[in-house]
Amino acid sequence: MTTLLALDTATEACSVALLHEGKVTSHHEVIPRQHAQKLLPMIKHLLADAGLPLNALDAIAFGRGPGAFTGVRIAIGVVQGLGFALERPVLPVSNLAALAQGALRAQGVQQVAAAIDARMDEVYWGCYQAEAGEMRLLGQEAVLPPERVALPDIAAAQWFGAGTGWGYAERLPATVGTFDAQRLPTAQDVLALAAFAWARGEAVAADQAQPVYLRDNVAVPKAR
Repeated sequence: MTTLLALDTATEACSVALLHEGKVTSHHEVIPRQHAQKLLPMIKHLLADAGLPLNALDAIAFGRGPGAFTGVRIAIGVVQGLGFALERPVLPVSNLAALAQGALRAQGVQQVAAAIDARMDEVYWGCYQAEAGEMRLLGQEAVLPPERVALPDIAAAQWFGAGTGWGYAERLPATVGTFDAQRLPTAQDVLALAAFAWARGEAVAADQAQPVYLRDNVAVPKAR
C-alpha cells in the first residue's frame, strides 16, 4: 500500500501527516515563526511513532502556497532535501485547496470559498466544489483586495467561507451561509488531496517542487 508523508508550513500552523497501510496519523501546531525549528523533529517523531524509516515513503506532499513567503520556502527546502536524498517524487498541493478540503472533512460542506490573509490589504482567494470527496478548483486562484473577490455563478449553491481571509468579512462582497475565519490549512488535508493526485500519477521530481505565491503572477505584467 502507498505510504505518503505530507507537511505544511504556509501559515501560522506547522503540521505533518502520514498515510501508511490505509491509516492517517498527523500532528498540527499553531507556532508562528517556529516552523524551521519544529518541522524536521515533527516529521521524525511521526515516522518513529509509526515505526517507519524515511526510505519507506513513496512520495512527499507539501503545501506549495499561497501563504507566508518564508513558511512556503521552508516547506520547499525540506521537501526538496528529502526528495533528493531519498530519490522520491513530490506532490505539490494548494493551501487554498487544503483549506477547502478541511472544511469538507470537518463540516461536510460541498462548496467552499477559501481565503487566506495575504497582508498588504489583500487576500489569497479560491473557490472549490466537492467532487467524489475531493475539493476541485472552480476558476482560478488569485490575490486581490477583499472588495474584488467573487463567487462562481452556480445555481442554488450554498457556500461556506474558510480561512483567515474571512477576517475581512465586512469587506468581502461574497455571500456565504457561514464562515470560519480561524481555520488554517493542515497537513492532514494536504495529504488527502495528495492521495488523489498520487492516484492520478501527478507526482513530480523533487527539483520541480516550486512555491506558488500568486503575487508573482500579478507583479510580472506590471514590471513589463
